[in-house]
Amino acid sequence: MIDTKLLREKPDYLKHILKIRNMESAVNIDELSQIDDKRKGLLSDCDTLRKERNDCSKEIGIKKQKGEDAADLMDRVNQVNDKIKLLESEVESLENQYNEMILSVPNILDGSVPEGNDENDNVVVRTWGKKPEFDFEPKAHYDLGTDLNILDFDRGVKLSGARFYVYRGLAARLERAILSFMLDLHTVEHGYTEIFAPFVVNDESMIGTGQYPKFKDEYYRMERDGLSLIPTAEVTLTNLYRNEILEMEDLPVYVTGQSSCFRREAGSAGKDTRGLIRVHQFQKVELVKFVEPETSFDELEKLLENAEKVLQKLNLHYRVLLLCSADTSASSSKTYDIEVWMPGLNRYVEISSCSNFLDYQARRAKIRFRREKGAKPELLHTLNGSGLAAGRTLAAVMENYQKADGTLDIPEVLKPYLKM
Repeated sequence: MIDTKLLREKPDYLKHILKIRNMESAVNIDELSQIDDKRKGLLSDCDTLRKERNDCSKEIGIKKQKGEDAADLMDRVNQVNDKIKLLESEVESLENQYNEMILSVPNILDGSVPEGNDENDNVVVRTWGKKPEFDFEPKAHYDLGTDLNILDFDRGVKLSGARFYVYRGLAARLERAILSFMLDLHTVEHGYTEIFAPFVVNDESMIGTGQYPKFKDEYYRMERDGLSLIPTAEVTLTNLYRNEILEMEDLPVYVTGQSSCFRREAGSAGKDTRGLIRVHQFQKVELVKFVEPETSFDELEKLLENAEKVLQKLNLHYRVLLLCSADTSASSSKTYDIEVWMPGLNRYVEISSCSNFLDYQARRAKIRFRREKGAKPELLHTLNGSGLAAGRTLAAVMENYQKADGTLDIPEVLKPYLKM
């Protein structure tokens, strides 16, 4: 959530942010400002009426002590109480509107984020490694996996419907190896603490990281229980410290976790309908940081390096993109995407996003820290990144390590996990 001071002091700046994000339809800043002003006016009226009620009550007490008639004042107190109840009801309605709208205002953007209209305006920051060369036509992972009988899309559809899949044999073992390798890398070499948390969360958690209320239709929700399947472990890891105050000596906090992720992919009709690129359920290792505000952009660069290291150790060619204003998620202030080269698909595919949310999530989730004992709590900054998406990593390994006879080589760093 944005700092509400921006709404009151810099509404035109917020309109600019909405414009360059292509999110002008997300929320009407003028209407939000009017609701805020009306709400404040009604709250002031309530305070005035409460003061009048208190003054009347005191006067009633004095009159009763003197044995005088206080009926007129008692009638006035009843009238004031009725007005207060009416105003409080109006205030509650306005606050509900205000809270719904303020949660839909996107984060401010860092000055280094380029303005742009869509993904075509993202900026390539760097590339790593070389595209592999083949003396045969490389297959897409879905064809390769089907031929090897290790990816079973037909049975995935039979079990659950479109965009589901079944791993068999080597594919199942290989993804398990990839997940273990990534967790070991991030915990042993990068200093993250491994967390295993639930795959279902309450609405407060989804609100805390920005999925609700604006994007509620994009996720799987169990209305009966008031719970949702997580779209990413970012939700659980970030909300570990919801409504808590950390001490300065606790920071920075680095946590990582592996989870299944569930997404409706409602807006992706016709995109990547084959294979493992865009599916409803997938495994991912998530990286989350809680840091003091002054360090968050340095921490973003380190987070990006942590995610890149996975691909470097797997010897997979990739590029890093700085996302433009319109392609940056609503909650993020600055985001890098890592795209891995897929020779079978003959294109780059996103495999990680690394973002700095500033205090946007911390304000929603009320995550704070104290600089010293007794000091006033402040909002910290949160960051997160994929480290990496396991299904896409599996697909990339398959496509980049395929051989002419249709079999696969195994990256050296994965062999110990496969006992090879």
